[in-house]
Amino acid sequence: MPKHSPSRLSRRKFLWTLFTVPAAYVLAACGRLVTGTPTPQPAAQPTSEPLTQAPPAPTQPTATEPPPQPAPTQAAQLLPPTPACGDDDDVTPPQTEGPFFTPSSPERASLLEPGMAGTTMILTGYVLSTDCAPIPNALLDFWHADDAGVYDNVGYKLRGHQFTNEQGLYTLETAMPGLYPGRTRHFHVKVQAPHQPILTTQLYFPGEPGNQTDSIFSQELLMDVQDTADGKVAAFNFVLAIS
Repeated sequence: MPKHSPSRLSRRKFLWTLFTVPAAYVLAACGRLVTGTPTPQPAAQPTSEPLTQAPPAPTQPTATEPPPQPAPTQAAQLLPPTPACGDDDDVTPPQTEGPFFTPSSPERASLLEPGMAGTTMILTGYVLSTDCAPIPNALLDFWHADDAGVYDNVGYKLRGHQFTNEQGLYTLETAMPGLYPGRTRHFHVKVQAPHQPILTTQLYFPGEPGNQTDSIFSQELLMDVQDTADGKVAAFNFVLAIS
């Protein structure tokens, strides 16, 4: 892992000491604290295509003290520290959309539904520009197969979009996807900064046997994944080229 100055850290490396060190110490590692869940964003009206505009970006936060937060939830306790970029922070590579994208997904940060099979997991991370500036109000549209490897092509099961908060942070609660025939385990996602092009890509799980035989698998798109008593937590930062 390359050395980083206090203001720079690789987009794919996180401080996974949240389970042994008090959160206040971990989240202070980069000099800016991020606690609590993402700030709720205004509801987006469904469109036939991913949004090309997001609500006006709020003023970039400069305070070194965090605002008052509600009582911690599981997601809040597992958030990674605010990242800083390193020299190896390249733009997140695109990948194929696949045959099962459905536009106009509901706006929601949790894709879980009562009775849903599979291991619960929480994915968190940031949407950043190549100079490490967090991108507020960036759109993320997630979809993936269920525990049996089946996509819902009729409704919106395991499909949803959300917007990053003022720190560029997103949090997704979902169930671990099953194996779709011929593919390794993966998430699909579209990411879009306000008024910018859409990045369509996929995210992968480390240690999956199918990674070796999947024709489009990319090491650059591996999430950091940890096991917990309640399921899995994962982290991934998206880096976008902003014009």
